[in-house]
Amino acid sequence: MTVTGTTLVIGATGTTGSRVAARLTAAGHRVRAAGRRAAPVPGAEPVRFDWYEPATHLDALDGVDRVYLIPPLGDSDPAAVMLPFLRRARIAGVRRAVLLSSSAIPEGGPAVGRVHQALPGLFEQWAVLRPSWFMQNFTGTHAHALSIREEGVIWTATGSGRVGFVDAEDIAAVAVHALTDDHAPGTDLVLTGPEALSHDDIATVITEVTGRPVIHRRLSPERMRDRLAAHVPPEFAAMLAGMDRAIAEGAEDRTTDVVQRLTGRPPRGFRAVAEREMTRSG
Repeated sequence: MTVTGTTLVIGATGTTGSRVAARLTAAGHRVRAAGRRAAPVPGAEPVRFDWYEPATHLDALDGVDRVYLIPPLGDSDPAAVMLPFLRRARIAGVRRAVLLSSSAIPEGGPAVGRVHQALPGLFEQWAVLRPSWFMQNFTGTHAHALSIREEGVIWTATGSGRVGFVDAEDIAAVAVHALTDDHAPGTDLVLTGPEALSHDDIATVITEVTGRPVIHRRLSPERMRDRLAAHVPPEFAAMLAGMDRAIAEGAEDRTTDVVQRLTGRPPRGFRAVAEREMTRSG
């Protein structure tokens, strides 16, 4: 398919948004890179965008016909700001919306699940990406990555539960497919890596790749909630701790073929991502 319009990438400096914007511009697509500060992405037009400042929305939407949606971080009710924006986007001429959600949140579920539920009524062309937990949570700026570097510890309430962790590069590749391909819209896509791993497994791989000892400390959901509440709003902390409990109960112990099916190559495993993104020390 030849895409002639402009794609608005919200969160264009974030973990998936930066990768989506880079892939689109590299393929010759017109991109408007949106962020709270105008996002500097090579080859893209920067524009300031803040979910909580509706005055920034119209400029961001000018001339746009498709949009990659990253929900506002740390908001337990993102639909309150996202749905008015999406209604405005439809009026402004947006034809296709691709939403980043989570494998832990079904259509109609809490938080971004309400936005997922509303998309088919707003756009004829839509897709919802529901990736499992990001591998980059252990290599980037996430709390897990920080505690690994500072303490050599991963703190969770997941117990021995396993997760089909997925590489953000694979999420971005699927997102670009959903934004540009004729056959992707109208789909709910659960994305995983090639295997389900426990946080004990993750700690072992990081130890082997970096040469620095890393362990997984198991907390109760209540203690995990309290730990998170020091950094995020209480409602969001409770939701995240609840997701850890669900992992402990087996909710994320699965893999899918979505990355392979839509990109034509297998998803990357965690060891390969750790070797790519974490520096080995002696």
